[in-house]
Amino acid sequence: MEVFRKLDGLAEEIQRSQPPVDLWRKFVYCTSLTGPVLGSVDHMQPQDFEKVVSPVSVAHFSQYKLIRLLLKKLEDLNFHICKPEGLNDEPFRGGELLMGHECVKINATGQSVNVTASHLKEGKYTERNISCNILVGTDGAGSTTRKLAGIELRGEKDLQKLVSVHFLSRDLGQYLLNERPGMLFFIFNTEAIGVLVAHDLMQGEFVLQMPFYPPQQSLDDFSPETCKHLILKLVGQELSDIDVIDIKPWVMHAEVAEKFVSCDNRIILAGDAAHRFPPAGGFGMNTGIQDAHNLAWKIAALVKGIAPSSILHTYETERRPIAIFNTALSVQNFRAAMAVPATLGLDPTVANSVHQTITDGVGSILPSGLQRAILDGIFTIGRAQLSEFLLNEKNLLGSSRLAKLRRLFEEGKSLQLQFPAEDLGFRYLEGALIPDSDSVGTQEPPTGRRRDYIPSSDPGSRLPHMNVRMLSNSSSEACISTLDLLPLDKVEFLLFIAPLEKSYHLAVAALKVAEEFKVSVKVCILWPTETVKGAEARSKTAMAPWENYIDVAEAKKSSNSSSWWSMCQMTEKGAILVRPDEHIAWRAKSGLDDDPILQMKSVFSAILKV
Repeated sequence: MEVFRKLDGLAEEIQRSQPPVDLWRKFVYCTSLTGPVLGSVDHMQPQDFEKVVSPVSVAHFSQYKLIRLLLKKLEDLNFHICKPEGLNDEPFRGGELLMGHECVKINATGQSVNVTASHLKEGKYTERNISCNILVGTDGAGSTTRKLAGIELRGEKDLQKLVSVHFLSRDLGQYLLNERPGMLFFIFNTEAIGVLVAHDLMQGEFVLQMPFYPPQQSLDDFSPETCKHLILKLVGQELSDIDVIDIKPWVMHAEVAEKFVSCDNRIILAGDAAHRFPPAGGFGMNTGIQDAHNLAWKIAALVKGIAPSSILHTYETERRPIAIFNTALSVQNFRAAMAVPATLGLDPTVANSVHQTITDGVGSILPSGLQRAILDGIFTIGRAQLSEFLLNEKNLLGSSRLAKLRRLFEEGKSLQLQFPAEDLGFRYLEGALIPDSDSVGTQEPPTGRRRDYIPSSDPGSRLPHMNVRMLSNSSSEACISTLDLLPLDKVEFLLFIAPLEKSYHLAVAALKVAEEFKVSVKVCILWPTETVKGAEARSKTAMAPWENYIDVAEAKKSSNSSSWWSMCQMTEKGAILVRPDEHIAWRAKSGLDDDPILQMKSVFSAILKV
């Protein structure tokens, strides 16, 4: 959402379009949507709405709706959306979005990448050759680009097979809206088990996820009518308006590509093409957006002649460890989700072992019909543990299981939604940055639990958010975030300094060196609230003849609020250099060199790999 704030109001549009937060802040565990509730977990905390650590809150928004908004933004930027039927053999002008095209062949030479794209036109598949300098494969978990480039995936395969049922029911939406609003509903009863994702209760839009066990089960077993019947079993009452939109099988994996950059920095993977992991925690799309955000400024720096092609390799150096970390965290969160049915006597690992024994073990010699009957029988016996006769406070076993379940929820050991420390606090340890001796060189391993984000100025960290007030001749008192000080439309670094003589000397040196390196730098002189009188005149004198600087003042919420430098765990005698993607490239924590020109030459040379 912080990235989307930069895209001409996209974050605001998402916030306007998403359901109200009270409709999706909870996960509900129940025996049916109209039956007894086993427990619920509220994933929002007061600080999530206070905008202290970030200028924007988390959002709940369907991917297909987001894609529509992104396409609209691209059209606003003069990209041309081309459908196969409207294409002819004219050469591309640039800025085209070729809808309905698939990459079917790649030929990478020393100078370029030749891509063959296939599309269906007038009932026939037509191929078209496209030559480019860089090919970025963002073509999803089954990425053709990845396969054609010969890049392998590493990690855990086949964690779980599922069937996804996208359906509409305004009646169900209205019922849940009034009776038990939530984002996810985990439903366990004697006839069916499933997880219902409420994408929009007001519109009645849902996706149901159900376990799938091929080859004993096939997709034919999940016809629209069968799915309606299963939905009713999970709802617990009749619904007359169920409209099944789509039914798809999918496999949950936890894998990361062995490399993100190949063929002499010409073929690059991003998003699900580079990493695919369980949807637990929503890390898939968010990690992919971060990939693109990291990569965009580096491609721009290369195209504009600011950096050599080796800058692109830092994309892999920085992003692959984050993907590996987020994969581990997603798997932990998925295991936490599985702890709930296990507590109820339905351990999914046992179910998967039974299925494997029937498929690959002693059961494999049996006819397929008998295999199916055995599997169904075992699962029916398993689900019997969810009967109201057993699962109640008066039954000794049922009471014990329900008590364990309550402890699971209270201790935060079930599936979690928010991970502020990982969402905002991820840090690059090496790459297009200069680590300093005070930074801890390893990342704390994931815990699978919610941890609060602590702002940091360690190189590789995201720039901390603080509201600041622009000091200029205008009388505007409007506050903006420190994250807003970096522009979206150019490759520009931002140097934070305090209004001290030695810091001004560093700033002037940075601007001189930047000109030599053909890179844009803006200086931000950050004034304490109480010392802004005469600030502009002082900076004008100190920075002359340079004009690419701004004076801002801290806009503290209260007198007890931390200053900028103390929040960054630095002294005001230091400096912070921020990259175009709002990650910290370098800092001088408590003092500056006597030769700032030499210091800044060393800094930019290391960051830009020149």
